[in-house]
Amino acid sequence: MDAQSSASSAPLAGGHLLAAISTSIVGILREHYGRGPMKAKTYALDDIIVVVMRGSGFTPLEQTIMDSGRPDRVIAMREDFQRVMARRYEETIEELTGRKVLAFLSQAHVEPDITMEIFFVDGPLEGFGALELTDLE
Repeated sequence: MDAQSSASSAPLAGGHLLAAISTSIVGILREHYGRGPMKAKTYALDDIIVVVMRGSGFTPLEQTIMDSGRPDRVIAMREDFQRVMARRYEETIEELTGRKVLAFLSQAHVEPDITMEIFFVDGPLEGFGALELTDLE
């Protein structure tokens, strides 16, 4: 399932929306890395969407860099990739949720191999709530 086919049918909700987000984000990674993570899980809470991917494995280039004692360079390369792909990720989330992405954050970690994509959207997603506290003085 891709973002285009999802957007043209009935709006997705609940677990179907979360699955479509995971599948779409993993698909983008597979397209560009030649492989994707072993596990992906999407969380939605109010106006925040978090995609956690585990076990992406490293490309031969990344493994060579890690073996040379420079895992920080692998993280930097992955972060550069995420910045380059930010608009595509945002468009995918916008198509699937019908919400505008206000901010996108990405974090990669080497050991364990975890990547997180975090999206802040312009309003709460139906069925995914949160309690907001204000004036905390």
